[in-house]
Amino acid sequence: MSSPFVHQTVLLEETVQAVLGATDGVYIDATFGRGGHSRELLSRLSPIATLIAFDKDPEAIACGQAMAGADPRLVMVHGSFADLAAVVEARGLTGRIDGIMADLGVSSPQLDDASRGFSFMSDGPLDMRMNPQAGLSAAQWIASVGEQELADVIYQYGEERHSRRIARAIKQSPEPLQTTRQLAELVAAAHPAWERHKHPATRTFQAIRIAVNHELDDVAAFLPDAMSALKPGGKLAVISFHSLEDRLVKQFFRRLVKGEADDLPRDFPIRVADFQPLAKLLGKIDPPRDEIMQNPRARSAHLRVALKLEAQS
Repeated sequence: MSSPFVHQTVLLEETVQAVLGATDGVYIDATFGRGGHSRELLSRLSPIATLIAFDKDPEAIACGQAMAGADPRLVMVHGSFADLAAVVEARGLTGRIDGIMADLGVSSPQLDDASRGFSFMSDGPLDMRMNPQAGLSAAQWIASVGEQELADVIYQYGEERHSRRIARAIKQSPEPLQTTRQLAELVAAAHPAWERHKHPATRTFQAIRIAVNHELDDVAAFLPDAMSALKPGGKLAVISFHSLEDRLVKQFFRRLVKGEADDLPRDFPIRVADFQPLAKLLGKIDPPRDEIMQNPRARSAHLRVALKLEAQS
């Protein structure tokens, strides 16, 4: 399936170089998109390597299946990267993956296609689902929640200070919201303090999109499963675009470096010296200036990389 909407892959060289290890190994692209990272990684792998790629979006899957038809090393999985552990286990690959990369958030084709309902820049159905074939659309989700829950989501996921006022305006709308323009105009009218160079609906659209797609829950499930899937010496590279995602990744990596297991309570009586580091941080990389000039959407991207350490007896 061809698409008129182009995705500019962010931090392409840096991400592929970060995860690359054995050229005949097994790798995972947790967010295939339009295959930019996958295509580059495959160009550096041997004929006997394997790349497993995930995506929720049927259009991304169609693009990946076309690639896989020409390159049998690529295996497409239509689903969330939150299902990574089950897919890896079913293939007998737990603890055997050489590298995993993930480019979190929404893709440029999703933003640019008005029919997907992700953007307030053009009018379209209020959908926002990464997989339009599953779950509630944004319009249905907004109708299903109460004003308090909506305000909490806008505040927590959009970091919007005026969340209560915006939620009240949305829930008091005289007609059901069905289009992105309706929502954007309503939020703009309700917002008392517009930020310079930022549409007043930016934070609200982000928050609702995150809630509709369970994005942060999926990331929280994905990170420990990804580390479990890696072999010792395997690397996890994650690109995030907003502070909530980046905070999850940064805090998770820090816990690994400290050797803190996620299943231990905070007040567990054990000394820091008793913990063994589970990973080593390989750095945080931001896009170079020339990439940002060519692709302004890259300006908020952060790439964090961790290497899984050998368990010590």
